[in-house]
Amino acid sequence: MEKYEKLEKVGEGTYGKVYKAKDKATGQLVALKKTRLEMDEEGVPPTALREVSLLQLLSQSLYVVRLLSVEHVDSPSKRKAAAPAEAGGAGAGGGGDQGQGGPAAAAGGKPMLYLVFEYLDTDLKKFIDSHRKGPSPRPVPPALVQNFLYQLLKGVAHCHSHGVLHRDLKPQNLLVDKEKGILKIADLGLGRAFTVPLKSYTHEVVTLWYRAPEVLLGSSHYSIGVDMWSVGCIFAEMVRRQALFPGDSEFQQLLHIFRLLGTPTEKQWPGVTALRDWHVFPQWEPQNLARAVPSLGPDGVDLLSKMLIYDPAERISAKAALDHPFFDSLDKSQF
Repeated sequence: MEKYEKLEKVGEGTYGKVYKAKDKATGQLVALKKTRLEMDEEGVPPTALREVSLLQLLSQSLYVVRLLSVEHVDSPSKRKAAAPAEAGGAGAGGGGDQGQGGPAAAAGGKPMLYLVFEYLDTDLKKFIDSHRKGPSPRPVPPALVQNFLYQLLKGVAHCHSHGVLHRDLKPQNLLVDKEKGILKIADLGLGRAFTVPLKSYTHEVVTLWYRAPEVLLGSSHYSIGVDMWSVGCIFAEMVRRQALFPGDSEFQQLLHIFRLLGTPTEKQWPGVTALRDWHVFPQWEPQNLARAVPSLGPDGVDLLSKMLIYDPAERISAKAALDHPFFDSLDKSQF
């Protein structure tokens, strides 16, 4: 890790600490993610190898944060070996709930893996906040909402085409390059094989605002629809500059959703009443979705409504969403 100069700690994710750092040789800014995925006796665990190769494959998309390399640091800095990314490592968000990075790891008794990602200066949450708060509150320009949503869908379609669900899409996980007007998906939690964490390992409560109703209702099987629901919530938030469904518990989250979209029925969503956490909920009638996003035109409201369909099997896919008339006025040659 001699190659990098750590500048500041920029966060803690599900995977461990994240530092902003500089590549001493090139001056390039990078994000270093220290992973909790420990080596075993034979070296890098095969799950980690699979995750890293998948992450590299995914990061070939312009709309996914690029994994530049994986650095392998021996225990108490005996030797330093820089493994090129092909050689292994842990997925970003790697290992999720596998291995808790116990005292041995913390004490440096085990080799560490660092994932080196490109660094972007802000995220979509901060970007939206800057339009909502501060000296000059102003809407996010409609053309930019359209542009960012298109890029987000490109990134999600790319992940889904490789069989990877993100499962935790939210504005904090979407990094933005303001100068270039580029949005990229970060924090692909590949290691969390189909479990959605309720608390991050630093014990912060994980936000539920973007979580699909099938996950909130305890469905054991879910698919690309979970990400598309999140995309819909993010789309609405760019337009409104505030969250569409800001629940502070799983139950409250469902009530927020049901109040706007109506309490789901078996007719709309076959099998919903058989889900593990289904209760007899108050019966709300669906409200007019356009009223929740007053500045969005009819095409935008139509696309949003297709992302927020209750039955996950009926929800629009990322690939189909890219062809929606909402994007007809967008110059797609730039992507």
